[in-house]
This record gives sequence, structure tokens and C-alpha cells, in this order.
Amino acid sequence: MFVVLFLVMGGYLVYFNVVKSREVVNSTYNVRQDLMAERVVRGKILDSEGEVLAETVTEEDGSESREYPYGDLFAHAVGFADKGKSGLESVQNFNLLTSNAFFLEKLAKEFRGEKNVGDNVVTTLNTTLQQAASDALGNNKGAAVVMEASTGKILAMVSKPSFDANAVAANWEALNNDENSALLNRAMLGQYAPGSTFKVVTALEYIREHSDYSNYTFDCTGEFTQDGTTIHCYDSQVHGSEDLGDSVANSCNSSFSNIGLGLDKTKWKNTTKDLLFDSKLPSDLKYRQSRFRLDKKDSSAQTMMTAIGQGETQVSPYHMAMITAAIANGGTLMKPYLVDKITNYTGTTVKKYMPEKYDTLMTSAEAAQLTEYMKGVVDYGTGASLGGESYTVAGKTGTAEVSVDKQMVHSWFVGFSNVDNPELVVSVVVEDADTASITGTSVAKQIFNAYYY
Repeated sequence: MFVVLFLVMGGYLVYFNVVKSREVVNSTYNVRQDLMAERVVRGKILDSEGEVLAETVTEEDGSESREYPYGDLFAHAVGFADKGKSGLESVQNFNLLTSNAFFLEKLAKEFRGEKNVGDNVVTTLNTTLQQAASDALGNNKGAAVVMEASTGKILAMVSKPSFDANAVAANWEALNNDENSALLNRAMLGQYAPGSTFKVVTALEYIREHSDYSNYTFDCTGEFTQDGTTIHCYDSQVHGSEDLGDSVANSCNSSFSNIGLGLDKTKWKNTTKDLLFDSKLPSDLKYRQSRFRLDKKDSSAQTMMTAIGQGETQVSPYHMAMITAAIANGGTLMKPYLVDKITNYTGTTVKKYMPEKYDTLMTSAEAAQLTEYMKGVVDYGTGASLGGESYTVAGKTGTAEVSVDKQMVHSWFVGFSNVDNPELVVSVVVEDADTASITGTSVAKQIFNAYYY
């Protein structure tokens, strides 16, 4: 018994040092971080091209301050290191306070009582795309996530409103009492009704339940009534005779209400589980799980609302980016990541992060069919403003109503570029959008243009 206990304890010590130790040291409650900071100058955080996003500046008197050259541009993704830590400043704290300088140099500095220089965190973030997404959102509340479909690299992550990462300590009280929740990373922690972007999920469930889905037809009269509840198409537009592809392209609420009523709710829930609703998400940063709430006992009204992305369904822009990335990548979701590599202060690579498969969310045939439907959205449907460029786009628009009088809407777009060999995945939500001047689609177009032109 004692031999077994000894072996178990020895095994756990190995496991702890290899797997758990960095997580424990990285905890904001662990005072060892303070001890590390006494011996190491915090390393830099860089974009993918080596531009400094965060660095520690040491004054002549030895005092240190953390500076963020881009102010509010990367505030949510990079985070801050005053008043606690957030973003990459938090999750990469261990690496930033670890020095992998040449060991003789480290010994010499320790002998002289000088601080060593911490390692640098080189991110996957692209400053051009980050700036484009920020400019496109302007002063509107909302968020945008840009990823590489084939690798999972996160190229941009913007949340609005933002805050100046250089002035967190000075503005701490105001930021915590801000009615617009500027500290909230809406890309990761925002919970929104997905609107018509969810019709991609509803269409996938219909495909799975009906092998003859290509024969689906529906005659849209601009509205659909069931059990006393009427669902209207946008502006009560009459779409006429539609197949499933037309229903997606035209974002036909009537057709999808009809589809939703015929779906098996248990299978539908299982499909949303396949797409990571009500599940843990792969993420470097803190996030909130998306929710799909529909049971057998729910009314036809609730079912119809859920089918068109209203009701109680809640999702983050980050999660919608992952679903879209899986479609673009033939059904396979690559694990999203924000850190490309860790280097010492001279630039020597300490650790390199490589693309990694996370899960298969759907079959390649299902992904190919959804891609065709999403191409129709841009070719002749609600996303036609993205057409006519040197690049191609497959996507889905969405308008989520957030007020009883329908005067306030969240405008969505999810999609990917270069459809035959997908490159950029973009997920955008604009809160309380004045759709006459800004939409999720218009924001996405500016991001695509920044990349291709």
C-alpha cells in the first residue's frame, strides 16, 4: 500500500510540474508572481510583424511602467497589467516574467543584483486588420473577430467601446462604473441573439434530417402563421417560391419558421452541441459559453423564433467565428490561438506554437453544401454588397431584434473570403445598429478590403 501511495505521489509531482505548475503560478492569487517581478523585467508583447503592443519602460531611478503604444486598439486582446491583469497580460504572465536569456548573462546579472529581461510573447495579431476592424466599427458598440480558416490563428479581435490601456489605473473607478461596459471584451464575453446567422445551423439540421433536402420548396408570402403566431420576413418582403439555398440567400424568416417546426428538437439540440453550444470552447482568453434553449415542450412560437436566430439562443462573435471557420475548412475546426511563439529578449525562439486540429464539427459534404448556400447570400442575396470584388466571399447576414418595437437591432455578418481556398474568416456584430449607415456586412467588407487591397 505504501509503495502504491509513493508511486501515486511521485506521479502527481511529475504531472504537476509538467502540466499544472504554470497554471498555478499564473494565478492572480499566487504571490510568487510578485517575487518573479522583483527579479525580472516584464517582457514585451508583439504583433505578428514584431510591432510592440506592450512593453515595460524602466526610468533612471529604476521605477517601471507598462506602456501600450497603440492605446485602446488592442486593449481587450492584449489586456492590461495594472489593477490586476487581463487579456494576454494575464494568461501569458508566467512567460512574460520568465527570462530565457543566455545563462551566463543571467548569472552575471543576478550576481550584480540586476534584473534579467523577461521573454517576449509574439502574437498572431495583425495590426493592419486590427486597425481596419476598429475603424470600421467606429464609435458603435460591437465586436469583430478575424481568423485564418486553415490554421486557427486569430488575426484581429476588436471590442467597442474600448479603453486606453495606458490609463487603467488612473481611470479605474470610472471604468468599473461605465454604463457602456468598456472593460467587457464583447468578442469573447458578449452574449447576443445570433439573428439570421443562426439559419446556417438550422439549415444544417434540416440537411441532416432530410436526405432529400435538395427537393425542399416553400412559397413565401412575406409572413408565416402557426398557432396564432405570425413571423414576418424583413419588411414583409414576398420571396415567392424558394428552395433551401434561396431561403438562406434571401434570409427568409417564413421559410425557416416552416423548417423549424418540422425538425426533431432532440436531434437539433445534438447538432448545436456538435457546434459547441452549451460546451467548453477552445480559447486562450476568458469567454462565455453560448446557449441553445429549446425543448420538446416549447411552443411553436418559441420553435419558430429559435429557427430564425431569435428566442433564447445566445452566442458570442468568437463562437460564430469558429463555426464559420469549420465550414470554410471542410468541417474541421482548427484550434484558435493568439500566441505564435515565445522568444527571449534577443529574439531567439523559446517555444513555437503550431496549428492544431480541435474537432470535426460537421462532415466535409455538409460543409461544402453550407458553403454553396453562403455563396448564394453574396451572389444574389442579402450580402450582395460584398460582391464584385477581386476576392470572393461566402457568408451570412443577420439582424437580431432587441426591442419590442423593433427599432433597435444588432447587425451581424459571418463569412470567409477566397471561397475556393478559404483565407480570412470574419465574424462581426454591431449593437443597436443604424443599418442605414452601418451593418455587420459593411464592417466585414472594410476588413476584407484592408487585407486584399
